[in-house]
Amino acid sequence: MKRIGKIIFSTIFILLTMLSGQELLDRIVAVVDDEIVLESEVTQMAWMMAAQMGVDPARDQTKFAEFRKIAANNIVTKELLVIQADKDTINADEQQIETYLNQQMQMATQQAGGEEKLEQIFGMTISRIRRNYRDDIEKELRANAVQEQKLANVTVNRREVREFYNTMKDSLGRINDTVDISHILVETQPGEKARMEAMEKAIQIRKELLDGADFAELAKQSADPGSAQRGGDLGFMSRDEFVKEYAEAAFSLQPGELSDIVESQFGFHIIKLEDKRGEKIHTRHILISITPTREDEIAAAARIKDIHRQLQDGADFVALVEEFSDDESTKNDRGHLGVYEVEQLRSMAKEFIFALEGVEVGGISDPVKTQYGFHILKLNSREQAREIDLDKDYDRIEALALNYKKQKELEKWLEQMKRQVYIEYKDKSLL
Repeated sequence: MKRIGKIIFSTIFILLTMLSGQELLDRIVAVVDDEIVLESEVTQMAWMMAAQMGVDPARDQTKFAEFRKIAANNIVTKELLVIQADKDTINADEQQIETYLNQQMQMATQQAGGEEKLEQIFGMTISRIRRNYRDDIEKELRANAVQEQKLANVTVNRREVREFYNTMKDSLGRINDTVDISHILVETQPGEKARMEAMEKAIQIRKELLDGADFAELAKQSADPGSAQRGGDLGFMSRDEFVKEYAEAAFSLQPGELSDIVESQFGFHIIKLEDKRGEKIHTRHILISITPTREDEIAAAARIKDIHRQLQDGADFVALVEEFSDDESTKNDRGHLGVYEVEQLRSMAKEFIFALEGVEVGGISDPVKTQYGFHILKLNSREQAREIDLDKDYDRIEALALNYKKQKELEKWLEQMKRQVYIEYKDKSLL
């Protein structure tokens, strides 16, 4: 689904299979114009491919070497597209970046077993990991925007679709059991009571600090578990590695000075400036998160039940998506999550499978709760497993033929770009 599975960048959380002992290496393996490609980037993407294909890199080193070559080529391609994005002044949408970033961090943290473990794996603070992820996401979105712009006018006619089908039908496989679903999402948002409780806690902690309490000791209460274990220490970081509110407050302090309470998207911060060094500062912080209360969850449940009643009374699903859904990534697309194989959906959100049992095509589910909030699902269509057929599946085959043609056009364009941009593979095994 768009909120869970249709993220257009490579999901790095799968790379946490490196918990098995594979260490990230950091050396330059390629250069694209004035950008470098690190061994760690290639290894990460190759591990992701291995995990998706069910390949054990330790047992099948030949296959893993192939994944590394593919990964290196994909990264070089992305850098080429970003260069074109710079030329065309194509930027990524900030809200979209934040949406995908929050999803990525949540998945990575869950897979690692907590923020502290995630910091251990990558050898850096959560804030730095977040910053690195953000840069990757921004690049990916800009690269995709360039690609979409370049291929926007590529089309296929019926003859091309039929030729594609006749040539590729043996490799197109079967159509498995699939469902096409849309949803309305109501998130559990912290209310004013939750905010005030967090604020009161922040005020009390700051008072204790002003009265002489040890910052490192009180930082053990911080909602940032990674830095909490280090007495709230974030180390030296530049301004763009912090969220705006934190940066503005921290850079206005003098060494040894304590900030007022600073509110950001993560909650309330109390910041202590340890040192300044050029364009970087060394800070400690205590984070008090704003956690939804039981009353907030009850309120969200009441909202979804009210929306469900309106739908049962004949209200228009799309109108209610536009008015009530908290899923910004699907709100402008009629709440459409996409078409999913049933088994795929089961692995992504098994709650949806149970919710859809007994729902007729065109019908809606009862409210269902997941880690993202409360949902109402609409079953747009359901299809049983069968062989693919040109007449029955023309739209699907047309889309495959179009993607195939776009890929060929993209490859031609990239080859032209490679002749114009300096590219050097320092690790020849990746060629």
